[in-house]
Amino acid sequence: MTCRVKTIYEPSPDVAQRMFYSFGVYLPSVPALRKEYGELLVRCGLIGEAVKIFEELELWDSLIFCYRLLEKKAAAVDLIKTRLSVTPNDPRLWCSLGDVTNDDACYKKALEVSNNKSARAMRSLARSAYNRGEYEESMILWESAMALNSLYPDGWFALGAAALKARNIEKAVDGFTRAVQLDPENGEAWNNIACLHMIKKKSKESFIAFKEALKFKRNSWQLWENFSQVAFDVGNISQAMEAVKMVLDITSCKKVDIDLLQKITEELEKRAADSGDQKEDADFHSDSMGESCAQPLGGKSRETEQLVETLGKILQQIIRSGSQADIWGLYARWHKMKGDLSMCAEALLKQVRSYQGSDVWRDGERFKRFARVSLELCKVYMEISSSTGSRKELFSAEMHLKNTVKQAVNFTDTEEFRDLQSCLSEEFAAARGT
Repeated sequence: MTCRVKTIYEPSPDVAQRMFYSFGVYLPSVPALRKEYGELLVRCGLIGEAVKIFEELELWDSLIFCYRLLEKKAAAVDLIKTRLSVTPNDPRLWCSLGDVTNDDACYKKALEVSNNKSARAMRSLARSAYNRGEYEESMILWESAMALNSLYPDGWFALGAAALKARNIEKAVDGFTRAVQLDPENGEAWNNIACLHMIKKKSKESFIAFKEALKFKRNSWQLWENFSQVAFDVGNISQAMEAVKMVLDITSCKKVDIDLLQKITEELEKRAADSGDQKEDADFHSDSMGESCAQPLGGKSRETEQLVETLGKILQQIIRSGSQADIWGLYARWHKMKGDLSMCAEALLKQVRSYQGSDVWRDGERFKRFARVSLELCKVYMEISSSTGSRKELFSAEMHLKNTVKQAVNFTDTEEFRDLQSCLSEEFAAARGT
């Protein structure tokens, strides 16, 4: 660019040779070319060199901007006041003075001399009100500014932010929506739209907005976490589990949404149970009407199996990084869905051990969780024993229940304690019956 500017003033080649190309090549005027060169210098950080060029070209706005970058407040103010003495009704100069001095009176003067048509002054007043915490006033000012110039994406985003702070959800949604209409790649605006739809309980609209936001903000675990909840709400279990896996990958398994995983597990258990019932119906119809009647049902079963496999991979990923007691419980339920009762019992045993400790016999809530898991473990032991004919599991269950009932002397009045006693009686009867 430096060479290009210098060649304009060189005598060779002469004008007679260059004039033949004047209609075939776009050649900007010398001031326009020098202005572009000055702006390039600013982007490169050579502010001092740019100042000289802007002074020669009398580009006062650009010169004031350079003084602000150089933090020469006094020089900027002197220049602005000098120019105001020449053109006192220039709203741009009043806005520049307001930017340098942080004085709202300058912006109001800009509105006055422009007959309330200065969008820049209105935007500056809106930002100032927002910074003071006057969100309602800021929202009104942003609406006025955008009425003057609606093709300003950052303005619509700021309007949405001010409306959100003012708890005006409808105007906030409208502001962020107008922002993405002008700038479809504004991931933060898409995220805000999705979150606002979540507040309004509009899961489908939120799901669509989150998908757009994730195109531009794929490394935000908070966004993926919100998306997983919305995906589950709209019934898209596959997308919900994909989002859960992304959260685990981004946070190295430090952020685990136990509640959502429990909901997903319950939903897959229902689907697996429904698939089992449909398979029995399909077998009945296939015997009487032919094999074709069972074909549509098999597709749904395969989909459920894929979802179950994905859930297993997620749980295994969490367990490898160090798991909580609740994760072992979900892992046990996953093995039960797969039909592996031995692994189910092993996972439940690890969950029981996670709850064990001196606190379990003093903390009522901890004991209740421990008792419920113990009860589930013993039921699985009984199921294994009845299917295999082995008495080893019955004796293990009986020993565990006896020890638990013996130590739980402080919780004899709880329902969980009575359930344990009832299960112990069943275990004792089953052991003697075999």
